[in-house]
Amino acid sequence: MVNLGVNIGGLYLKNPVLTASGTFGYGEEFADFIDLNRLGGFVIKGTTINHREGNPYPRMAETPSGMLNAVGLQNKGVDYFIDNIYPRIKDVDSHVIVNVSGATIDDYVAVCEKLSPLDKINAIEVNISCPNVKQGGMAFGTTCEGAAQVARAVRNAFAKTVIIKLSPNVTDITEIARAVEAEGADAVSLINTLLGMAIDVERQRPYLSTITGGLSGPAVRPVAVRMVWQVAKAVNIPVVGLGGIMNGRDAIEFMLAGARAIQVGTANFVDPSVTMKIIDYMEDYCQRHGVSDINDIVGMINQ
Repeated sequence: MVNLGVNIGGLYLKNPVLTASGTFGYGEEFADFIDLNRLGGFVIKGTTINHREGNPYPRMAETPSGMLNAVGLQNKGVDYFIDNIYPRIKDVDSHVIVNVSGATIDDYVAVCEKLSPLDKINAIEVNISCPNVKQGGMAFGTTCEGAAQVARAVRNAFAKTVIIKLSPNVTDITEIARAVEAEGADAVSLINTLLGMAIDVERQRPYLSTITGGLSGPAVRPVAVRMVWQVAKAVNIPVVGLGGIMNGRDAIEFMLAGARAIQVGTANFVDPSVTMKIIDYMEDYCQRHGVSDINDIVGMINQ
């Protein structure tokens, strides 16, 4: 038997496979395709203090080996989640992790304070790629100061596991990772989407209503693996790796680079059952390589 259990801060996962926010809805949308109870956990869509309609259509576009999205955090707000969604998913035998987003520090704190009393929400993932409306729209996660401010505020508002999701659209992602670690983050997840753009040459206009959007899928994987490797060497807290993971082989690559857990995103759109296949692959991989505990391969390329 192979031990697939991993710890992310104080959060024990039965296996390293999580789903990425924005690609898995609230989990229940995938219940016809997979056994949610088998997942290490699932990260629900970005949740804000108030209802958000998101960006105008079109807001998704296919690109070579990936996709662009500019959904704009469409959701019905944290109160709707608490009243309507949480009761339906709280009994799943897997960790429900809420992705928290905001336009101000107070927004993040308000969402955290509402989630904190919920027994089955033992972790949050904090999206610091949101535009800080008080700083001219610059994303919180693009400066050490901005990232640290969010991490500090969230840490004070939420006593359970705090995972900070890092933006790759920075000069040195290790500096941001160290900044949030210093403010009490239990783990970091990376990468969020890369900023991209695509133009319809026949119509001579951008495919997205917002012109630019977030690039995800296999096209970003080499960048994501590199950043995970860099961050895992720079901090002492666990790293959750994501970015273009399409199968079990990709997931193991991230773990060898230093990720203790992984998130599956765009692949869920291609194959709704992919997470189950990745869990099976991990066990088979460990057996083939004589590994009894999957933790032993984390960061192996640096050992």
